[in-house]
Amino acid sequence: MAHSAPLGLLEQGCPIQVEHDRKRRQFTVRLNGCHDKAVLLYEYVGKRIVDLQHTEVPDAYRGRGIAKHLAKVQPQPPRRARCPSCCHPSCG
Repeated sequence: MAHSAPLGLLEQGCPIQVEHDRKRRQFTVRLNGCHDKAVLLYEYVGKRIVDLQHTEVPDAYRGRGIAKHLAKVQPQPPRRARCPSCCHPSCG
């Protein structure tokens, strides 16, 4: 089941809506209506560690802090530690 929560602002007055798809183990942000989206993929390592594996943001939206917002949102439970495999500098 997808879960969404407002985080920050994408453009003038347009809130960033982060959707959590637990089944696919990913967070997404829909951009430009429904045409584009940013994605963060994660996996569990054991029972208490979340490994943030990959962020992908379309070129036109890079540099706006979208990957950073995705990296701050974590699946719950468990949320005791995280081990970022993602190479995006704002994830670590």
